[in-house]
Amino acid sequence: MTAIPLVLVHGHPFDHTMWRPQTEAFAASRRVVAPDLRGYGASVPDAEVDRFERFAQDIEALLDELAVRACVLAGLSMGGQIAMDCYRRFPGRIRGLVLADTFPAAETPEGVRVRHAMADRLEREGMRGYADEVLEKMVAPYASPAVKAHVHGMMTATRPAAAAAALRARAARPDYRDLLTRVTVPALVLVGADDTYTPVAEAEAMHAALPQSRLHVFEGAAHLPNLERAEEFNSVLGEFLARVDARS
Repeated sequence: MTAIPLVLVHGHPFDHTMWRPQTEAFAASRRVVAPDLRGYGASVPDAEVDRFERFAQDIEALLDELAVRACVLAGLSMGGQIAMDCYRRFPGRIRGLVLADTFPAAETPEGVRVRHAMADRLEREGMRGYADEVLEKMVAPYASPAVKAHVHGMMTATRPAAAAAALRARAARPDYRDLLTRVTVPALVLVGADDTYTPVAEAEAMHAALPQSRLHVFEGAAHLPNLERAEEFNSVLGEFLARVDARS
């Protein structure tokens, strides 16, 4: 049985090291691709995203470069929305879809205003104040000090201009709710029970919309269960990967 490659799409304002527990768990048994998105981490400096679909275009180009013809695609938060955009763009390459702590709806007018205001603030003030404010929403207040330090470090290392550009692009993303009803591959919907950014109700709605999906709620986790509850996350993801491998 062939192990399908796993592609991991990080959220905002993080980088590929967000997926370290998953890369360590699965790289020995399958190809794992965990890129830094445009403007984040070690990606090309000063290459901020100009429109949301650019993220999916970059991922498609990377898969071409790496000769990855088919994959399981997993994304968390903004990464989940990018994964949905990837499915819209190249569904034939995706054998399984993992959507963690994300939501499919387009931004509301208020949401657009908030994202643009935050983009302006990050360019004006930098990342540290924002990181301090949201840390215990990204991960639960009771998360381990090591996880908190990792998450805070990723946020403060992100260039403000890149984070602002992504916020503005994300504010203009399309609505993926109808797309979810037309997904023809197995899907896994994941969410932290204490996630206030994308509450459990959002995950339940995605689960209901997707024709072939499973839902798992992580108790004792907020917005980043892959870090907060890494062992449980890897177990659930591993079971899903084995199911996709068998199907393929």
